[in-house]
Amino acid sequence: MNSMANSLRITIIDDDQSVRESLLDLLEVYGYSVKTFASANEFLESSAIPDTNCLLLDISMPGMGGVALNHELKRRAIEIPVVFMTGHAQEAVINEAKKAGTCLFKPFASRELRSAIELAVTP
Repeated sequence: MNSMANSLRITIIDDDQSVRESLLDLLEVYGYSVKTFASANEFLESSAIPDTNCLLLDISMPGMGGVALNHELKRRAIEIPVVFMTGHAQEAVINEAKKAGTCLFKPFASRELRSAIELAVTP
């Protein structure tokens, strides 16, 4: 484990509880501090925004999806590195996500996730 992981706070936003739980367990093994939310609105209404160093965002969720949440954060002048995740988003949405950050396709390997996070948070 590197020391960078110990200082990073990762927030997972995914409507699938099993995805949230498995990613939480995996990232805690890597030494990250992790919070999870079932929806974009739940995250926006939380106190977690200022403490988040990297977002893992599902692209396709009921209500506000990951790309829309990223736009809303930028509208509010909140800059948080993002790693998008998708299992079935449309190509146009995936392309937009890739412009804003990294996009992983479910299922992905743990090393892919860790690399994506480290790339996202590296200045």
